[in-house]
Amino acid sequence: MTSTETGITAELVQELLRDQHPDLADRPVRLGARGWDNQMWRLGDDLAVRLPWATRSADTLLRKEHAWLPSLAPHLPLPVPVPQRLGEPSALFPRPWIVTTWVPGTPADRAPATRTLEAADTLALFLTALHRPAPDGAPAGGGRGGPLAGHAEQFAQGLASATELGLIPDPDAVRAVWEDAAAAPVWAGPALWLHGDLHPANVLTTDGTFSGVIDFGELCAGDPACDLAAPWNLLPDGAADRFHQAYRPSPDAATLRRARGWALMRALAGILIGDAGVHGRPGGKPTWGPPGHAALRRLTAQVRR
Repeated sequence: MTSTETGITAELVQELLRDQHPDLADRPVRLGARGWDNQMWRLGDDLAVRLPWATRSADTLLRKEHAWLPSLAPHLPLPVPVPQRLGEPSALFPRPWIVTTWVPGTPADRAPATRTLEAADTLALFLTALHRPAPDGAPAGGGRGGPLAGHAEQFAQGLASATELGLIPDPDAVRAVWEDAAAAPVWAGPALWLHGDLHPANVLTTDGTFSGVIDFGELCAGDPACDLAAPWNLLPDGAADRFHQAYRPSPDAATLRRARGWALMRALAGILIGDAGVHGRPGGKPTWGPPGHAALRRLTAQVRR
């Protein structure tokens, strides 16, 4: 039950709870998952303790979730991890941590959605509910809710790396989709609430359809195109049109063009992390590669005709 990289153990989690939230300290603790930024330790059957174990930005992201997600969660049609308690840095653990509700399900990178129509409708319903105008003071996206063109260098570097490694069968088709997306008119509507990080490891499935959404650390306000990339990255072949029909209000052509660009970036990241281990933990995350390749194939299919 030990994370050899960080020294986080079930005993440490229980010590932290005894120190700051003693009413929870007698619950059984077991490792739940190791994510990109945080470790999840199950706390009984219905709660989890999230502790940052990698990037320093995770500290700010946890505090952001604690501040904003409890007010959003009641309006969302899928279960999300609702923060219950905040743990402050201490001599036991030098970083903040939170206690949240536990969301059951299997990450979609390991168990992709297979019930095509139900999954498309469920995802559309979730994003329709989330994409509401954000209040003044809502967190900025650090680029995720802003203009796509600002990510041109990041895209070019990712494409060049993946192409050099032989992971991209048709880089010209990928580049054509990006150029069209980056040239689309920018978002002129109100800043909407965004999840900001809807890749397959952050969406859960049960029995072939979506059953929960986790990791709201990138929660921000901005252009919904960032989240509307999700159909290409999460749904089975042929389901994107169904999603766009069910999502409200129906996205305009410019938003869909930008969304395809965001989907490209997410696909490239998944391929690099999954197939090459770039910026990943030792060995990378192999389950991230297949969804990335599938998304790239869907996005470039029309260009190849």
